[in-house]
Amino acid sequence: MDYFKRICLVISFVASVFLLSSCSSVKVVTDMDKNVDFSQYKTYSFLGWEKNSDQILSEFDKQRIKDAFANEFKARGLKFVEEGGDMDISLFIVVDQKTSTTAYTDYYSTGYRGYRRYRGGWGYGYAETTYSETDYLEGTLIMDVFDAGEKDQVWQGVVKSTITENPQKREKNIPRNIGALMSKFPIKKTK
Repeated sequence: MDYFKRICLVISFVASVFLLSSCSSVKVVTDMDKNVDFSQYKTYSFLGWEKNSDQILSEFDKQRIKDAFANEFKARGLKFVEEGGDMDISLFIVVDQKTSTTAYTDYYSTGYRGYRRYRGGWGYGYAETTYSETDYLEGTLIMDVFDAGEKDQVWQGVVKSTITENPQKREKNIPRNIGALMSKFPIKKTK
């Protein structure tokens, strides 16, 4: 019976890790004007935050976002200019409160006597399932890219991720999430 108990514990541990990792996954969606030649862009300017959405961010997180985008654009050979860039970039951020539900089934809640082996499978017994709910914050960062000359939108990227309250984790997660977003950008890294 110890063998089966260990298997069930391993299965429940793997399921828990899967559920926790799925909550913290990064989701990226992009759309673009396929008629635009992105190789023509050499510089970019920052238009600012749409609808003052940056007011929900701390100054530290604003700087982390700015630095992460600067590093990504620099790696693509694009240069930042205060005004008059080939591309204009605007950002918008939304934070939503979400709830996740997890379930755990305990096949040993009644002890070993409720179980018996029968032709290679489990015999009579009981199982108990418990449910737990966890509240978390999900952040959505939207990046709009406009052709500065034509004033037309040429690209949009949306990245969604769970927000952690731990500043050290945000310091790592923000560049990672922006890197995931920029991996879909039509201008690939040159460095």
